[in-house]
Amino acid sequence: MKIGVIAIQGAVSEHVDALRRALAERGVDAEVVAIKHKGIVPKCGGIVIPGGESTTLCRLLAREGIAQEIKDAAARGIPILGTCAGLIVLAKEGDEQVEKTSQELLAIMDTKVNRNAFGRQRDSFEAELKVEILDSPFTGVFIRAPGIVSCGPGVHVLSRLEDLIIAAEQGNVLALAFHPELTDDLRIHQYFLDKIFNC
Repeated sequence: MKIGVIAIQGAVSEHVDALRRALAERGVDAEVVAIKHKGIVPKCGGIVIPGGESTTLCRLLAREGIAQEIKDAAARGIPILGTCAGLIVLAKEGDEQVEKTSQELLAIMDTKVNRNAFGRQRDSFEAELKVEILDSPFTGVFIRAPGIVSCGPGVHVLSRLEDLIIAAEQGNVLALAFHPELTDDLRIHQYFLDKIFNC
């Protein structure tokens, strides 16, 4: 079993480390691989799209031929986790900022996103979140975070902050506005592994 982390831009090493620690907790032998070029995604049983700069991420995914591979994986039911910029990349529709930069979103989730919903880098913060899939609060780390402003009927909302959706899932796709990999709490990564191993 391979679990791939898109590694062309963004917070890659933290996700790789979190997944490896989560697998070690389970005693499961699986390989976490960095995806930098075309041809690796089809060999993976799960894909993580990390945070970073969404315009750059979208451009590089398309240029490297990885974008279509992720779409194909989603169509096959392969679990996908997108965090922060990853939430934007997965969306069907963006706001004016997304349109202005001509971002090629993957349109895997039936969501509309606000790219800088919680302000700029200097507005980064942490918040204790109630997340439906967890039995106690989770510390969410928000860094220039996006938010989901609306979603289709097939999207299940897992958490909200203020008036924005900050965690949601649609089938095997999970999107978060915050960074679970920047905490020592592995419960969300474990939930994602449940999706992979029960797929």
